[in-house]
Amino acid sequence: MSDTAPETEGPQEAAVEPECDPAAPAPLEVPRTPTGNAEVDAQLERLADTDHLATDGHVEVYEDVHRGLRDALTALDARPGPPAPPTPYGNRS
Repeated sequence: MSDTAPETEGPQEAAVEPECDPAAPAPLEVPRTPTGNAEVDAQLERLADTDHLATDGHVEVYEDVHRGLRDALTALDARPGPPAPPTPYGNRS
């Protein structure tokens, strides 16, 4: 029996860790649950664009999404709603 360590084939290389740049864009991986409204869901998916942008590029995406969501809400307000229920006493003037 020998007290020497077994030899390995080829040169030994130090493990190289990938560089970690805290300023580099990184996906936030925030789950986005579909709402069922195609316009709103499209705006929520647009938020995924920030995963590939530096922080200074986020503002443009956030403003665009905010504008789209505001437009979708405005469109909901513009749609005619159901007729008002009749009053029990009819129309009195």
